Amino acid sequence: MSSNNDSLAMQRILKLVDENSFMEIGSLVTARSTDFNLAGTSTPSDGVITGHGLIDGCLVFLYSQDASVLNGTIGEMHAKKIAAVYDMAMKMGAPVIGLIDCAGMRLQESVDALDGFGQIYAKEVEASGVVPQISAVFGSCGGGLAVVPALSDFAFMEETKAKMFVNAPNAIDGNRVEKCDTSCAAFQSEETGCVDAVGSEDDILAQIRELVSMLPMNNESDIYTDDCVDDLNRACASMDVMRGDARYLLSEISDSNVFFETKANYAKDMVTGFIKLNGMTVGAVANCTVIHDEEGKETEKFDAVLSAKGCNKAAEFIKFCDAFEIPVLSITNTKGFKASMCSERRLAKALANMTSAFASATCPKVNLIVGEAFGSAYVTMNSKSIGADLVYAWPDAKVGMMDAKMAVKIMYADASADELDAKAAEYSKLQSDVMTAARRGYVDLIIEPADTRKYLVAAFEMLYTKCVGTPEKKHGTK
Repeated sequence: MSSNNDSLAMQRILKLVDENSFMEIGSLVTARSTDFNLAGTSTPSDGVITGHGLIDGCLVFLYSQDASVLNGTIGEMHAKKIAAVYDMAMKMGAPVIGLIDCAGMRLQESVDALDGFGQIYAKEVEASGVVPQISAVFGSCGGGLAVVPALSDFAFMEETKAKMFVNAPNAIDGNRVEKCDTSCAAFQSEETGCVDAVGSEDDILAQIRELVSMLPMNNESDIYTDDCVDDLNRACASMDVMRGDARYLLSEISDSNVFFETKANYAKDMVTGFIKLNGMTVGAVANCTVIHDEEGKETEKFDAVLSAKGCNKAAEFIKFCDAFEIPVLSITNTKGFKASMCSERRLAKALANMTSAFASATCPKVNLIVGEAFGSAYVTMNSKSIGADLVYAWPDAKVGMMDAKMAVKIMYADASADELDAKAAEYSKLQSDVMTAARRGYVDLIIEPADTRKYLVAAFEMLYTKCVGTPEKKHGTK
């Protein structure tokens, strides 16, 4: 073991993994450079502890940067140790977890340190889609190092001490840290979408353990990660009443009400996360129009529209699920697109990104329509048209071109109010009623809200052996 056994870096590892399961690798490595003021400096483990351990009995590989050694800066040997951990993780097919607390590049090692950054980037890219990658920022993570958690599949930040930035707040034109701390956990989780969750150090370590227990070990591992003790036919109460709160719906249908949300503070109108159905991990992407607190009171409301941030959030999540063959459930309740100057600048590209992610994913895909499903917004939300394997809908769902009243105003611009009401009723029955979509094969089954869980369990059980051939190409461009 290294001489920094009692360091904060080691303590974080020991809190994260199962008791007595951590085995350190490279404990005797020290800095190779002796230039400038490094000649007489002790560098135990070269500022990073690496090794492997168990989380709920599952193998994981870890590195934890030690800020007490040269401020945790990355030098040549420091980077080589992290790269070696990635090599072993890919050989063993196990997740990589990085605990970051680093002042950046080691200036005394110059180009060797730069090469080290490049090695870490390259290993992250190589491992992407092969093994899950999780990063947690506990201290400083600035400049080029911010790329590391951004390249990870999931990232966490400690809520008070952690700092993550490409440019420091005071280096941004027109800004001061007092005005807007762009490096703080709140900004990174709410504005950039780089961080999945924030919390205390203990909270973050507990969330990482929970996340690891839900994910497959690698891209060839089984998605059945747990045994189910919940009733597979359990009726889900209040589903129709709470249809706007996707977080409630997902928790209600999941085994033992388990729902692990990703990017919870970013683009809250689009919900992403993992649920369990008969022990199978399923990725969920859902439109959200309202958020309730624990007492059932409304705390936030959103329009039933797609936003640029929400689409990009969904696309990234879908691509992760597809890479690891995790089935995807979408919950659709949208009638159009967000109409704002800020969103319009990025909306078309974001919609294309999400559409491509849904359409190109070969993992099992099920769509559940719980409310409105109008126009192109409905099409992009995992409709039958772009490749959903099964589409279910609740009896009072609306599927069509647009809201009936809006449609008749366009078609009968000069009609009276009474005529418009009559035509709207006719249009709704003929064009927007869910039965119309079902008769044309766009909806496979109309189900009662309370029966949602048992139908979804059966759907994903049936789709478990899905195998799809894809056109021969290097990769898509979106």
